[in-house]
Amino acid sequence: MPGRFRVLNLPLLAAALAAGLYAGEPSGVDAGQVLDSYLLASRTQRQRLNGSTAEVSFEAEIPKLHKMGRLSALRRVSRLGRLTYDILRYEGDNSVKNNVIARYLSAEVQVRESSDDSLSIIPQNYKFSYRGTRHFEGRRVYAFDVKPRAKRKGLFKGSIWIDAEDYLLVRETGRFVRNPSVFIKKVQFTRDYQHKDGLAVVTRLETTVETRVVGPAHMTVNYADYRFEPSFVNVGLIQTDSQ
Repeated sequence: MPGRFRVLNLPLLAAALAAGLYAGEPSGVDAGQVLDSYLLASRTQRQRLNGSTAEVSFEAEIPKLHKMGRLSALRRVSRLGRLTYDILRYEGDNSVKNNVIARYLSAEVQVRESSDDSLSIIPQNYKFSYRGTRHFEGRRVYAFDVKPRAKRKGLFKGSIWIDAEDYLLVRETGRFVRNPSVFIKKVQFTRDYQHKDGLAVVTRLETTVETRVVGPAHMTVNYADYRFEPSFVNVGLIQTDSQ
C-alpha cells in the first residue's frame, strides 16, 4: 500500500469518533482503538518494504476472446521506493499481455510512485464503518467497510480486514471509484496479505477488469519468495546516535 503514514494521536482519533467517522460500532469492541492500532502498526510499511524483491506470477484471460496468458517476473522496489518489473517469461496471446497485464503493471507503478498519503487507507482519505469480527485462515480479524472521501484514482469502495493480534492488513476488497484508464470501465479486486517479520506483504491478488475494447478480463497474481535488502541503518547509510 503506498504512501507515508503520519501518527494519528488519541485526541485526534477521539475527535474523529465524535464526528461519526466510525459508524456502526457494535458493543464490546472499541473500533476507534482498533483503527488507531492499525495506523500505528502500518505507518512504516512503505519504508520497510523499500529494498525488496519478490517473485510474481500473472495468469490472465479474456473470456470473450477465449484468450489467456501467463507471465513471470521479479518485482523490485528500490531503497528509494521505485518500483520496477524484470520480465522473465511470457506464454500466451499478446492481446492479453498488452491489454490486461501491461496495463495493470503501468497502473501499479503510477500508484507506487505517489509520494504522499493521498492513496493510503487512513481517515484523511476514507470513512470507516466497523462491521464486526471474522475468522480467516485460523485468525481473528476486524472487518471495516471503507468509503473514500474523494473520487480519486487509486481509491476504492469496499472493505478491509485487520488482524486482531498485530493490527496489520489481512485483506482488502472492493471497486475502484475512478478508473485508471479511459480504456477501462470498472475494476474490482481482492488482495490478500501474509504477515512476515512484522510486515504485511501481498500474497495474492484477484481482479476483474471491465474493458471498453475486449470486454471483461480476469487476472490472478501470486507473490512469493520475498527478499529484503539490509536497511539503511545496517549498511551504514544512516548514522545512528552513539551512546
